[in-house]
Amino acid sequence: MKHGLRDLRVIDFSTEIAGPYVTKLFADAGADVVKVEPPGGDPLRRWSASGAELGDDDGALFAFLNGGKRSIVGAPGDAEILSLVEGADLVVESFAPGVLDGLDLCERFPGLVLLSISPFGRGGPYTQRPATEFTIQAECGSIDGRGLPSQPPLMAGGRITDWVSGTFASVAALAAVQRAQRSGHGEYVDFSMLEVMNIAATTYRDLLASLAGRPEQRGPARTVEIPSIEPTADGWVGFTTNSRQQYLDFLVLIERPDLMEDKELARIAGRLGRMDEWNEAVRAWTTRHTTAEIVERATLLRIPVSPVNDGKRVFDHPQFAARGVFVENPRGGFRQPRPPYRLNDEDPPPPKAAPRLGEHTGRIEAHRRPRPGIAPSAANEPALPLSGLRILDATAWWAGPSATHMLASLGADVIHLEAIQRLDGMRMTGGLFSHREQWWEYSSVFLTANTNKRGLTLDLNDAAGVDVARRLVAKCDVFVENFSPRVIEKFGLDWDAVHAGNPRTIMVRMPAFGLSGPWRDNVGFAQTMEQMTGLAWLTGHVDDQPRIQRGPCDPLAGMHAAYATLVGLAEREATGDGCLLECTMVEGALNAAAEQLLEWSAYGAVLQRDGNRAPYAAPQGVYPCAGEENWLALSIATDDQWRALVEALGRPGWAAAAALSTRAGRREAHDRIDEEIARFTRDRELEPTVEAFVARGIPAAVVFRGSETSRHPQMRARGFFESCTHPVVGEHPISTLPFRYASHRAPWIRRPAPSVGQHNREILRDVVGLGDAEIDDLEAREIIGTRPKGLG
Repeated sequence: MKHGLRDLRVIDFSTEIAGPYVTKLFADAGADVVKVEPPGGDPLRRWSASGAELGDDDGALFAFLNGGKRSIVGAPGDAEILSLVEGADLVVESFAPGVLDGLDLCERFPGLVLLSISPFGRGGPYTQRPATEFTIQAECGSIDGRGLPSQPPLMAGGRITDWVSGTFASVAALAAVQRAQRSGHGEYVDFSMLEVMNIAATTYRDLLASLAGRPEQRGPARTVEIPSIEPTADGWVGFTTNSRQQYLDFLVLIERPDLMEDKELARIAGRLGRMDEWNEAVRAWTTRHTTAEIVERATLLRIPVSPVNDGKRVFDHPQFAARGVFVENPRGGFRQPRPPYRLNDEDPPPPKAAPRLGEHTGRIEAHRRPRPGIAPSAANEPALPLSGLRILDATAWWAGPSATHMLASLGADVIHLEAIQRLDGMRMTGGLFSHREQWWEYSSVFLTANTNKRGLTLDLNDAAGVDVARRLVAKCDVFVENFSPRVIEKFGLDWDAVHAGNPRTIMVRMPAFGLSGPWRDNVGFAQTMEQMTGLAWLTGHVDDQPRIQRGPCDPLAGMHAAYATLVGLAEREATGDGCLLECTMVEGALNAAAEQLLEWSAYGAVLQRDGNRAPYAAPQGVYPCAGEENWLALSIATDDQWRALVEALGRPGWAAAAALSTRAGRREAHDRIDEEIARFTRDRELEPTVEAFVARGIPAAVVFRGSETSRHPQMRARGFFESCTHPVVGEHPISTLPFRYASHRAPWIRRPAPSVGQHNREILRDVVGLGDAEIDDLEAREIIGTRPKGLG
């Protein structure tokens, strides 16, 4: 990376994970990040999830998140700190709402971008509500749908909310900063962790319910995937069968081709209804073979597969070793994942050391934020940050489309490419509505992840289609693809061809496992990444098996790619040339799994799944209330919150034990505490009980149904869902972006997701420059079209 973000200065007031991961991504790209800490330092300095003795050293997670930054001690209102803010490009903060309000930083320092990360966003009835990562998962609609119906609702492990938040927030911040550099328009970015988890962890269940006419939900909404994580002779292996062909190949793998004729088992609902029978058939085969044997055989059949790794075994994976994914932390003693993208086929530079507390106090040189030649007008709403950019989106499923969805929502003209012979695979999930005309338009994920895009079909297996694609790529600023590496090269659309067609075009490649290494051509989905990196290892009840998190790794990969694209645009601005970006899906997931990897590498501790419990809070769990499937989520992160809970419970005698005054003591007695809390809640109404706890400053939440989140009071108040009318499926609420720009008062959704080939003619005519006769010929030869082949 010749230039990256080295002209930027970032002032980082944030603590814990989400904000520091934002500023880590900036520091890794060359920005000067100054971390402002209170006298006691960021609490993460003294943190280890396994309780390791740290001595005088900072915790490994802190060292990972804060490498390459500088540390000063101070408070936001100090004169020295304000002088640094005045010259900064970006300020990142995670204070409680209201802490910075009196400083009026955006008005005081025009051109500054201020990113505020908070559990619920600023504004709305939940703004001041106490929360933890767990209660956010409960409120967002995620945990009510995960797990076996016979068990309580289940969280996704590994503090995934924080990592997803940091990744999304980095894109929101950098896009605003780049616009400020061009126009002088500063920005206030109001980021909601609740909203980002609704995107990343519910797979748009609310829209699915709306498409189905909002049927009444009876009983548990919880489900698991089968086949998914299965026992082997020596551990666990994970499969993904997203397509019918993968399911049929799986039956060949387990030597049960006789089941191909069973139409009920061919459906997910059918397998769930006959789960015991299905598991017996699958596990009779998997438990006779080792994990390595199964991975080898499944790979030959092109079934997405992975060993299910814990924080120790992930370091032994041959793909990571071949690509040099793990690098030594400069402090010594442990290895960490490298940044999740490569520019121009070069590995990222080695990590730098994290600063000691206050190491640079009084030693930060002045920095002057560049002033553009044009003065911003306060009266006019500035254009969206990426207005004027054109992007060709040759991605499918969710990871790639989520990247280009973000870029489209921020103003880019994104053209989504598929073919009538091979639609975007995510459209096939519309098969739930196969009784409806044009059922392929009914995929809730496709409808959400492709708003604000135009749609083009083009058969790349035909030379004429490839020729049109090359001409179109040459007219684009960015070309994004997530085919298997060998496929895009077969089409003749690799980097050399793209660069020859337009030296300023940026190419973003999003392979599952990378463009090199023994797993280069393997197939992988989000579930595969969760299995491979350890995220699934941390998800599941103690007496159950590992469970996939169900989705977060797709938008994680997407936002890492979107962020890398913005870095690539900065590189192009400085050098005049386009660049090649390799944004590997699994390496993004490894960064999100960093805590458990660091715990093993630094302290020799293997973190284990613990149901809804977590090292940072005790008690923490879900508790039944009166009625059916009414669950209260509770998370006690501090001793003050525990004392407040004891008062709310009526000061029961069992809670007076001295050992319960500390989190360690409460974790030791967690089973007994859970029993007593459940006894308290069981006959009480859910919402009044939650509100009574919240009024005392206790992090408590309704386990909100994922199928009803467009009705959530906070998300409604913030306008997170917007009504959108699609030409086929009609009008429905669609989730948007998990942040608000203060300058942007218009809706985020400017157009619905495209129907198949909806914009063929206008794109081929107005962008590529074809005449009507040429377009007619392409249509006659079925190189383009508006109705898929072979689907009725």
